Parts: sequence; structure tokens; C-alpha cells
Amino acid sequence: MRRNDYYIPVSCEEKAADFGNTKDGGDSKYNKYDSIPLNSLKSDEAGPKQGPTFQDGQRRVDYVLTYHIQKPQSFRRKTSHFGDYRILRSLRRSLSMMRGRDTPPPKEDPEVAAHKHRLDYHEDDKRFRQTEFEDNLREMGLELEKDEGNKIPGIGFLKIHAPWNVLCREAEFMKLKMPTKKVYEVKQGSDVVERINLFIRKATAPLHPKVEPNRAQNVKHLSHPFSREKQHLFDLSDRESFFDSKTRASIVYEVLKRTRCTKAKYTMGITSLLGNGVYSAAYPLHDGDVDGMGPEANDRKILYDEWASYSVFYKYQPIGLIRKYFGEKIGLYFAWLGVYTQMLIPAAIVGAIVFLYGCATVDNDIPSMEICDPRNNITMCPLCDRACSYWKLKTACGTARASHLFDNPATVFFSIFMALWAAMFMEHWKRRQMRLNYIWDLTGFEEEEMHKGHHRAEYEIQVMQKTLKKQDMSPKEKKVKLTCTDRAPAYMTGLFTMLIMVGVTFAVVFGVILYRISIKAALHMSSNPTARTNIRATVKGTAAVINLVIIIIMDEVYGALARWLTLLEVPKTDKSFEERLIIKTFVLKFANAFSPIVYLAFFRGRMVGRPGDYVYVIGSYRMEECAHAGCLMELCIQLCITMLGKQLIQNNLFEIGIPKIKKLIRRRKSDMDSQQQEDYNMTLQRHEKDHFLGPFVGLSPEYMEMIIQFGMVTLFVASFPLAPLFALLNNIIEIRLDAKKFVTEVRRPIAARAKDIGIWYNLLRGLSKVAVIVNAFVISFTSDFIPRLVYQYMYSPDGSMHGFVNHTLSYFNVSDFQPGTAPLQPMHLGYEVQICRYKDYRETPWSNTPYDLSKEFWAILACRLAFVVVFQNVVMLMSDFVDWLIPDIPKDISLQIHKEKILMVELFMKEEEGKKLLRDSHANQSPLQPRSRPASHTPSNC
Repeated sequence: MRRNDYYIPVSCEEKAADFGNTKDGGDSKYNKYDSIPLNSLKSDEAGPKQGPTFQDGQRRVDYVLTYHIQKPQSFRRKTSHFGDYRILRSLRRSLSMMRGRDTPPPKEDPEVAAHKHRLDYHEDDKRFRQTEFEDNLREMGLELEKDEGNKIPGIGFLKIHAPWNVLCREAEFMKLKMPTKKVYEVKQGSDVVERINLFIRKATAPLHPKVEPNRAQNVKHLSHPFSREKQHLFDLSDRESFFDSKTRASIVYEVLKRTRCTKAKYTMGITSLLGNGVYSAAYPLHDGDVDGMGPEANDRKILYDEWASYSVFYKYQPIGLIRKYFGEKIGLYFAWLGVYTQMLIPAAIVGAIVFLYGCATVDNDIPSMEICDPRNNITMCPLCDRACSYWKLKTACGTARASHLFDNPATVFFSIFMALWAAMFMEHWKRRQMRLNYIWDLTGFEEEEMHKGHHRAEYEIQVMQKTLKKQDMSPKEKKVKLTCTDRAPAYMTGLFTMLIMVGVTFAVVFGVILYRISIKAALHMSSNPTARTNIRATVKGTAAVINLVIIIIMDEVYGALARWLTLLEVPKTDKSFEERLIIKTFVLKFANAFSPIVYLAFFRGRMVGRPGDYVYVIGSYRMEECAHAGCLMELCIQLCITMLGKQLIQNNLFEIGIPKIKKLIRRRKSDMDSQQQEDYNMTLQRHEKDHFLGPFVGLSPEYMEMIIQFGMVTLFVASFPLAPLFALLNNIIEIRLDAKKFVTEVRRPIAARAKDIGIWYNLLRGLSKVAVIVNAFVISFTSDFIPRLVYQYMYSPDGSMHGFVNHTLSYFNVSDFQPGTAPLQPMHLGYEVQICRYKDYRETPWSNTPYDLSKEFWAILACRLAFVVVFQNVVMLMSDFVDWLIPDIPKDISLQIHKEKILMVELFMKEEEGKKLLRDSHANQSPLQPRSRPASHTPSNC
């Protein structure tokens, strides 16, 4: 195979037999290159081409396929991709000179030779399929050029160019909406509304990125699905820019997916060819370098300067340019992330105010003052068996004061606010999404999605294997496909595996519980006074860190496991694969992240028992009980460490550090210093530079981390009002971090069309509904909000909170301890203890029913349940009212969509009237008068 080859495109007349009776002529722009052999184009004389074009410098590269080249026998061992290509070239020349000598070939082992023949047969099979596939691509009208240079040993490149006629044909087939010549004025409402919008634009001018708009703000081109018969409706004065690079790449990708290899025993498309290693990669090219110093900045350079830089963190995102460069699907993700981040600003402000309110009122909180008052000589029962002794309630002063920062009356208000905030966020996003659909001409996209659904490579392989098994069993009756029976083992495997993994998550939580119990007992037995005084802080902090480490590790395990389970099911289309993967990953990662938090919020301290009748697990391990101030403080610590740790370590540090480590490893393997590396990169062409970038793995990981964060912000916000503030700070960095990754570190993804964010919206809406219930239970059962209200209005003698602490403590006679559970050091406080106190609502030891639940317990329980019902219904009613009050489609957008439909009808009516007048004028002409061909019916070059 020659080093550089290109294939002559098939003319439009030859393709007409395959694609219907079209009136397309050949594209004469490149006819002058058809007869020139590519080897005569000396690329070395003009220097390396940095632009994405063929060797002729005219035809642009729209897509690239890479494949492995079989190396000579002497070079079968591993070599570095970054090796000096000049040394390699000289070695190859010396090798060819050695082969020219008359030396007998060396003898080798027959088994080794047979193995090599098998490898060669496999390579020959790949080359056969490559040749057939490339022949079919040429029949589809694409122009190909091969590059098997020595700059990247072992890698060959197939560059693909789509001529104008192919672009027109596929754009019509894909129903791409393209702007017509018709331009109309966009009205954003009344004159007052337009003046307000103009004032807002001027006031926020410094926040807008320095990106030249593609059109004026008050005008819009009328768009219509492209049609070759109606080319006169579109502005084709500049064909090079009519289809931008993103659209050209997506068109070529559609052709690649539709083209098949049929001469083999089974049919294979580009996805199957990639899965079988016939091609190693397929990607479109970036527009240029981000550090280019040319006079004309490409879109990639503009995105790098105005979007991917941390110095512009305060600016809006150039969503229009992001969509233009990466496509609608990625554009919608960053638009959603921008809306979410903007909506976090008011939530963060209100959360900070709630926290500051707790700080300002901590000195006036009567319950915490009573706990900290040294005059209250309250002796508490031991926190653990034997090792722990009696203790004074005043030692819990710090925990009580800290709990008031998060457990105060403002917490209830903040929970209601966040529930309404979630509803406002969902409604705001729906309106923003509808506005983008109108601007991006996606209003009729739902009909087009029904025609999508190319089969995945794994599905085609399974169908092929099933077809081969049934060839001798039955004649060809129906089209073979995978049924539920074929997938039943995979479904059962996935179900049982996910149940086992959720069980593993619960087991990990239980293990951390045992760690807390055992380390608390060990610290109480310690002779170090410092360790004995900081037992609570040590246990809480270390347990939260251990939970964080386990969550980060298990997240990676669950992500790989969910992908493996989804691959076992062999989904038919990419969309089905993505949705199934999202559901599995979400279930596993959600359980992993929130299991410790759910335990602290709803289970810890609920199944403890009482002194003399504690609940034990695994022998002598006594179940944990909450501190006197409640479990809300521990819940806050766990939520804070988990949220900050995941954001700093998993989301940011991993995304920044791992690419840098990979780059450092590649540089170490290359045996080059920085200057040599830079010189080497200068010699590479665009398709070779993009080869070294990482593959695009999709948006699911980006969405998933934001969904988990959304759960942290909304589900337990009653216990951690600073969560929106931390989320806001993280997202400001996350936007620029993701932008830099998309622009500089990964290959350019295929521009996928999408009308919405898909299944992620349903997950967000579900979380916002569950958040109302969760926060109601947190306020009711985890915090002391309800017991305080009940005491103040039912049991307080003066209607104040004085005496609340004593009201929450029950009495216990130390003589009722079970054998072997009494403290080893009963005189730890310096006196003999007869009665100790514990937090619960139970009868006294001297009552007729000692240690039974008191009537205060049942009154408080009834109030807790009533609060949950009232809170849930009121907040959901308010959320539904907000949903009803705010229309999904902005009024000005609905008017513009209606106006577009009217203008489109008028445009076609005028066209039909023009055709009718033209036919009438032709009919009235005399037979001797020559007829002139109308301009609108001139032959197309398509």
C-alpha cells in the first residue's frame, strides 16, 4: 500500500442510480485534481500543512478514521509514538538495503510461524474489510485520502471529504433546518419590555463574552428543512460557509453509519468495524490550535479565550458558539449548567443568611444556655458499657451551641424556600430550553427523532452470531433480532448484581457504625487525657473521612459495574444504551453517596433502647445514640465532608490531575525534552494532533456529578444551609474546567442534535419532589424543632423555653443496670451516683409503669407526623402553584413560532403563485416565440 493515496470521487450521474432520479451535476470545483496523482504533490516543499485539508490544500477534511498498520518484522516490539521519525526512517532504509542482499532467511520454529500466519490472516481480513468499506464510501460520493506517514509509527489515517452534492443530499435526507433568505424582525414583547431588555443588555455588557454574534439580536432568518428542489430559497452565495464544520462532520458520520460491508459473511457498519478493530478511532477535527497566532481566530481559539479560561469565570457562557462548535446536545448541557449555577446564587445568599442568623442568636438560645450553665448539676448515664462512666451534661456545651447554627427556626423557612427554589429552577430551565429550541431551530425535532436509531456494534455482532447459529436450523423467515428471551440471563444478572451491590453499600455503612462504636469505647479506656476530652470530635471526624474515602472508591467501582451490566444487556441503539446506563449508575451512586447520610438522619438514635435495656448487635456492640443536642450536627458534618470531598477530590482534582499525569507519562515515554516535544508537535498536521487527544466519553459523567450535587443541595438542606454556597463555588470552577477539557483535552465530539436534556430532567424533577418529603422528616424527627414547639405551647409554665432541657431528660436508677454493663469506674465524678439522666420521654423508676414511654412521647410523635403531612402538602401545593403560574413557553417565543409558521406559508404561497404565473405566461406565448428558462429552475450543482 502506498504512503499517500486518494480516491477519485464518483460523479453525480453514477450515483443517481443508487439514490433516485436526481438532477444533480458533478461538482466542477475539484475536477482539476482528479487526474493528478497525489504522489506528484510534494508536500515537503511547501512545508507541513497545519490546516485540516487534503494534500491539495483545497478540500477540507471533514472526518478522520484511524487504523493500525502492520509493522515490519524487525519492528514488532513496542516503540514509542513520540520516537524521532527521522531515525525511524533511516532504520527503515537500512532495513530495505539489508533485505536486498542474497542472504537466506533465518529458520524459525514452525509453531511460531503458524501463529504469525494466523496474525497475518487476521490483518488481511481487516484490510479486506477496510477496502470494501472504503469502496462503498466512494460509491456514496465521499472523497478519501490515505496518509500512512512515519510521524506516528503504526497508525494510518483515512481522511474523508464530503463534496457539495453529498452535503446537499444528506442534509435533505437528515431534514436539517437551514436558514433561508427570508429575514424577519424578532419582537420580544411590547416597547416597554424591549426597552427593559435593552437596558439589561447594556448594564450586563461587561459580563458578556467577546464573541461576535452571528446575526443581529432583533432579526432572524426563517429556517426550513433543506431541499435540493428548493435551493433558490437558501442563500448559497458562499458554499464554503453554508454548511459549517460541525454540520459537515455530522453529515459524514451519518453516511458512515449507513454504509455497510456486505461481501463478508455478515453485515458490518462503522460501529461494528470500530468494535472489531478494523478501524481504531473515528473523529472529526478541531478547527485549529488554541494557541494559534494567526490573524483570523478560529472558533476553537475563541472558545478557549472567552470560555475555557479561569480569568473569565464571572462572564456568561457563549452558548451560541458552543452549540455551533459542539452541537445542540453539548450546548444544552452547558446551558443547563449555567442556569443551575445562576439559580444557586439566591439559594446561596439565603442559606448564608440562615447560617448567620444561627450565629447571631446562639447566645440567646435558652436550651444551649441551660446545657452550658455550670449551675445545672445534671449527671448523665454512660455512653457505652463498662468502659464509659457517668458524665456531666455541661461537657456537651460546644456541641449544643454548634447545633443551634443549623437547628433553629430559620431552618424551617429555608426548607420551604429550597422546595420552591427547586420548582422555580425546573420552570426556569423549561422556559430557557424552549427559547433555545426556537433560536436553534429545533421546534420540530420530535418528528425527526423517530427516524433515528442506528444499531450499536455489540448489537450487530450478537445478531450476526444468532444468524449464523440459525442458518442450518431454519430457512430465512424473518429478520433476526434479539428478543427478551435472549436478554433474560443478562437482566437477571443485572438485577441480582445491583441488589448485591446495594447490600454491599449497606454493609459498608454498618462497618463504619461498628468502627464508631469500637473506637469510642477504646478512647474512653485510653489513659491519654487529650484523647478522652475530644472523643466526640475524633469519632465524628474520622468516621466521616472514612465514609468519604469509601464513597470515592466505590463510585469508580459502581461506574464500571454499571457499564458492564449494560453491555451484557446488548441494547439496540445508543439512546437505549445511554438511558439504561444512566439508570443503573444513578441507583448505585445515589445509594453509595446517601446511605451514610440517611442512616444518620433517620436511623441513628432510633433503635437504641434505654439504660438497663439497650439494643445490641453482633454480640456486645451497643447501638449508637445521638448526642443530647440531637443527630443534626453529626448529619451536618457528614454532609459537609462528603459534599466538599467529592467536589474537591473526585470532581476537580481527578479531572485536573489525571489528564496532567497522562500527559506527563506520554512525555516520559517519548524521551524528549520540552523543546524537542514542541518542535515535534509543530511538524504534526491537524489530524495527527487530534489523534493524541483523549476520546470523548459522553456527557453522562458530567451530568451524574451534578445530579448527585443537586441531591446534596435539596434533599438534606435543612441540616446544612451552606450546601448551596459550596455548590455555587464548585460550579463556577466546574464550568471552566469542563470547558477546558472539551476544548483542549478531548477529541471533537460528533455534533448530536437534541431538543432537551432527556432523562436527566426526570431525575431532577423526581429529586425535587423527594426533597420535600425528606426535609419534612429531617425537621420533624431529626431536629428538635417539634419538641421545642410542643414544650413551649403545651408544657412550659410561662410560655418560654426555660426548663426544656430538663423536660427532655428521663431518670434511671443505676441499680437497674444489666449485669456486666455498669461502669468500671463508678466514682469517676468523685461521688457515688444513684440516679442518672438520659434523653428520652419515659416514665420515672418510681412510677407505676417504670421506663415505659410517657404521654409526652406520644404527644410529640403525633405532632411530628402532623407536621410532616402539613409541610409536605403545603409545600407541594405551593410548588404546583408555581408550576401552574409560570408558563412553560415564554409568550414572546410562542408568538414568534406562530409568526414563523405564517411566514413559511406565505413564502410557499408566493412561490406557487410565481410558478402559476410563469406557466400561464408560457401558455400564452406563440409557438414561434422562443421560451426563456426561468432562473429558479436552473440546474443545480448539487
